Amino acid sequence: MSLGSAQAPKKRLAVFVSGGGSNFRAIHAATQQGAMAGEVAVVVSNAPACGGCEYARQHGIPTLTYPAPKDSPGEGLGDEELVQQLTLEYGVDIVVLAGYLKLIPPGLVRAFKRRILNIHPALLPAFGGKGYYGGKVHRAVVASGARFSGPTIHFVDEEYDTGPILAQAVVPVYPTDRPEQLAARVLKEEHRLYPLCVAALCDGRVTWREDGIPIMWTAH
Repeated sequence: MSLGSAQAPKKRLAVFVSGGGSNFRAIHAATQQGAMAGEVAVVVSNAPACGGCEYARQHGIPTLTYPAPKDSPGEGLGDEELVQQLTLEYGVDIVVLAGYLKLIPPGLVRAFKRRILNIHPALLPAFGGKGYYGGKVHRAVVASGARFSGPTIHFVDEEYDTGPILAQAVVPVYPTDRPEQLAARVLKEEHRLYPLCVAALCDGRVTWREDGIPIMWTAH
């Protein structure tokens, strides 16, 4: 094989989860299928018994606990320890939040500037911020009478759901929708859109406008 044909090394991903981790599973599946130039190096969770962590263990992916449980502080990592583990121990390139319900520490945001993605199950900036997650979002959307919803992929800053938006997908909200029906419609788009965004970041297909807005370019 000539030097010119050698493939670039895969980007190493740290995926943060708090629950079942369905978006984590979709991203992991994409890495296994060769749909992105990335691999899941480690999973981080505030709930080490959650379904996402169990899936990671079943697939031989290391797990870390952050933040440390209040009743067992010795069983998890502090802010500085987390950054050190991700950067030095696991060589992480990109952080992916997939249903992680805790605020990311400022030190991690600084260490991975423009390299942390989050997914939110509504069209930000609507229905976002602290307390808006999971079923609460969909109930609020249905109650508002909004005609459209859908997932938002955005870069992470030091607040909840306020970072620059990378991509969105739109789904209809029907007048007869129940929150769980809307949730299923949005989740299907989440599983399609999030791997595409992570793949773009792995490939270097995300550029930035002068005003700080990211642009995702399609693969050729």
